[in-house]
Amino acid sequence: MCFGQHFTIEELQKFNTVDMSTFKQEIKKQDYTFYDKTESNEFLLNEYDSPDFQYKIGKFEYKNDPSQNMIQLEFKDKKEYDQYEETVKKVGYKPSGTGKIFGGETYIDYVKQKSRIRLVSPKKDLPNEPYTILVFN
Repeated sequence: MCFGQHFTIEELQKFNTVDMSTFKQEIKKQDYTFYDKTESNEFLLNEYDSPDFQYKIGKFEYKNDPSQNMIQLEFKDKKEYDQYEETVKKVGYKPSGTGKIFGGETYIDYVKQKSRIRLVSPKKDLPNEPYTILVFN
């Protein structure tokens, strides 16, 4: 099933396994444009906007611990969030925990063998904030 500007769970997982150069090439094939680059002593993050500016995707590469690498996809549609959640469950991921992020967003973690996905919902009183899916190594 394709969502988020045609990104399936499998495609997001694949993006997490390739190096930054390959990720950039693949994202540009989808007509995404460069949004921002953040670099610290710990990680490199490149972010791209969809052609309609409804989606933002980013790849984190951690310099000292590649096991922390992740893909982050942001979007505004609750219905799409629900579709991702349904798909995550259909492909065998099981809920492993819930919590709240520092900014007040809530999340649900899902695991399948060694793979982990986190679905993040915006705070209830901030309806224009994005929904987020994080795909970890």
